[in-house]
Amino acid sequence: MSHFFAFMARMKYIERWGLMRSMQKENIQEHSLQVAMIAHALAVIRNEYFGGTLDADGIAVKAMYHEASEVITGDLATPIKYYNPEIKTAYKQIEKVATEKLCGMLPEKLQPAYDKIMQGGTEEEHRIVKCADRICAYLKCVEETSAGNGEFSKALKAIRTDIDAMEAPEVRYFMETFVPSFNLTLDEMG
Repeated sequence: MSHFFAFMARMKYIERWGLMRSMQKENIQEHSLQVAMIAHALAVIRNEYFGGTLDADGIAVKAMYHEASEVITGDLATPIKYYNPEIKTAYKQIEKVATEKLCGMLPEKLQPAYDKIMQGGTEEEHRIVKCADRICAYLKCVEETSAGNGEFSKALKAIRTDIDAMEAPEVRYFMETFVPSFNLTLDEMG
């Protein structure tokens, strides 16, 4: 018997933005789907417009599992996780141990495939997932501030500054092409 997918199903119970008052709650399962969709799009954009040769489908799968360790660790708030280098390094090690524990729950023949998804990959694949993750954080801030929640105003500006500093043409393309719609109502998009 393997408990792996029972643990994955618990992603819906891990809430994000724990230190912030949110108008709309967000869990790591729905967040991971959005990151996967955007990471896939970033890879396709890179390939189609900027001469990339990325495996967009593989990157999407990596993004689906990018927060999986949090079913064991919980979601540690960003200000704590990145407070200093020692905490960041220690938390990365905790995430690694949690991921190894999850992969160890799988039948032995499946473990290498999931280990590759959850811990393997190239630096470029990880960068694309990280860019998608930041875009999703920005979009959450856009949605919250658009709903009148000033709690996310400072994060909106800080994350936008981070995104604008990324040297990734696919990120600029995504931000210019797709993000403006997030400020519109459904009727305005119709």
